[in-house]
Amino acid sequence: MSTTSVAPEEDYSEATFTTTNLLAYVPGVLLLIVVGLLGKYAQIGWNALAKHEHWTVPDIEYVLWAILIGLLITNTVGLHRIFRPGVQTYEFWLKIGIVALGSRFILGDVLKLGGTSLIQILVDMTVAGAIILGAARLFGLSGKLGSLLAIGTSICGVSAIIASKGAIRARNSDVGYAIAAILALGAVALFTLPPLGHLIGLSDHEFGLWAGLAVDNTAETTATGFLFSDEAGKVAVLVKSVRNALIGFVVLGFALYWAARGEADQVAPGVAAKARFVWTKFPKFVLGFLAVSAIATAGWLSKGQVANLANVSKWAFLLTFAGVGLNTNIRELARTGWRPLVVAVIGLVVVAVVSLGLVLLTSRVFGWGVHA
Repeated sequence: MSTTSVAPEEDYSEATFTTTNLLAYVPGVLLLIVVGLLGKYAQIGWNALAKHEHWTVPDIEYVLWAILIGLLITNTVGLHRIFRPGVQTYEFWLKIGIVALGSRFILGDVLKLGGTSLIQILVDMTVAGAIILGAARLFGLSGKLGSLLAIGTSICGVSAIIASKGAIRARNSDVGYAIAAILALGAVALFTLPPLGHLIGLSDHEFGLWAGLAVDNTAETTATGFLFSDEAGKVAVLVKSVRNALIGFVVLGFALYWAARGEADQVAPGVAAKARFVWTKFPKFVLGFLAVSAIATAGWLSKGQVANLANVSKWAFLLTFAGVGLNTNIRELARTGWRPLVVAVIGLVVVAVVSLGLVLLTSRVFGWGVHA
């Protein structure tokens, strides 16, 4: 979800991860493992204590424990620079987890649910994007900051903002403001949507759809879904992967808009050039997810291999959830300024309400995907 800085372009990417001295990543990765395991054992200890004392308490999932422990570390003692390279790999582990999760999906269900959610995403994205752009103009934000907030809120959070930076020639300050606002919203959604889902009485499938449609960043979407239930987490990851696949098209649209006004680099004419542009922005891990799902559907994996891939997915997500907490610096988010945050909050509310309405309409009125 977030970083300890509002300038993620300076973060450690997967490219750095494969070419730089790997020893620099060891302390941070070990910290992710430790925080993740602490979250796991905190859940076990909490349940054991409640049983011993005869308390009636909710079962707090390891997902939330890991995030809270990470948040506590970062916002009290702080994250020493020796840990930062490894901690920043949490998005790498997220992608590994998503690819491995493909083994738990039948390809037919992926295509069916993906097609249904695509319609919901397009409606949600159009309504939310228009309202966010209007709110940004109302609050006096620059056009490009408004564009970044619309892109980040309606598609894929930080990843979409970073993908758009060069394409629309956005200023570093606008990128920083947009990212900080999106990160703040991710934290809010993570802690509010699961209780609301239980209060409303959503099924696992419905909540997974809602989380996949409403939460901006992939890491927070995954955590939010799994906080509700394992099944909801699976659905949320699939729906969010469909949203991620649209990054290239959305960035292309905004690039063409700003280029037509002479405020961004021209996109080369022709269908082939535009297709290459979309491909460069396309999140390749989505293809990995589909490939693993196809292999599992074809029966080329034994039960043991499917179980092993499921364990890989769980461990990778454990590191991801620890990274979400460790990368959320509340003090830095608070320095963003109120106007981008207000616009982002409007975006969160609009996306959450519209997407919930779409989920309830399609599942309870039309019956789409009820048995998916």
